[in-house]
Amino acid sequence: MPAARAERAPAKINLTLRVVGRRADGYHELESLVVFAAVGDTLSFAPARALALTVNGPTAAASGSIGENLVLKAARALAERVDGLKLGRFTLTKRLPVAAGIGGGSSDAAAALRLIARANRIALDDPRLMEAARVSGADVPVCLVPRARVMRGIGEILSDPLALPKLPAVLVNPRVAVPTKDVFAALAGHRKEQNEIVRGAAFESRPRSRLSDVIGALADQPNDLEAPAVAIAPVIAQVLADLRALRSCRLARMSGSGATCFGLFGTAPAAATAARALRARHPDWWVRATKLG
Repeated sequence: MPAARAERAPAKINLTLRVVGRRADGYHELESLVVFAAVGDTLSFAPARALALTVNGPTAAASGSIGENLVLKAARALAERVDGLKLGRFTLTKRLPVAAGIGGGSSDAAAALRLIARANRIALDDPRLMEAARVSGADVPVCLVPRARVMRGIGEILSDPLALPKLPAVLVNPRVAVPTKDVFAALAGHRKEQNEIVRGAAFESRPRSRLSDVIGALADQPNDLEAPAVAIAPVIAQVLADLRALRSCRLARMSGSGATCFGLFGTAPAAATAARALRARHPDWWVRATKLG
């Protein structure tokens, strides 16, 4: 069995998120432009007879019980689909905030699938790998190969990778967990009549190589979960206000179901300066300058 390397599990950022309908089974159908950050968790793997997981790192205590971790769920899902799959011991270093709208657990699970696939010489385009990702969680498929894409349905319909420029950004989480199920439960009270055309396809049909083009295209495509998330955690509104008050911030929005928000900046130095200012003003918040792409 070949040795497997450690894998990054980057934060997933929803630049846009539209709720376009609700299925008969109660799940909401979405359309979202997803990118990935240069910050995230790290997962390492060592071949062994028994499947095991150890979790450490700054946010490990908030990550829940090991038995319910998506890393183990994904590994077991793949083992059910691949006879004789060789598993082993995982070590997860958690750096991302939990229940934060940036797909930390989903990205961890996707990293586990990549590690097992490499150790077992399974190609990343093997359909069994995607099936395991789908049953592991709605955001795991888009994290399996972490590149910019439009995600549709309940996360199972993915566009081809998109060519976007690297976007200098600041990620901010006020260290408030916002459960996704609570945000969707609150969504009905915050929906408005929507006649807009969902425009995620615009990023698929027209390459956008300039930062200004991307920001312009994002300006009128909101996150439909932002209002219900703010109702549950009003501090999100303060995070957005603080980002938007920065003179160099070009666009600020919440990611996913919150509470993490992002601000886009014209340059990496501007993002770094903004992060330092926010960290000084709010030392209890999680603040990271990064690039999205």
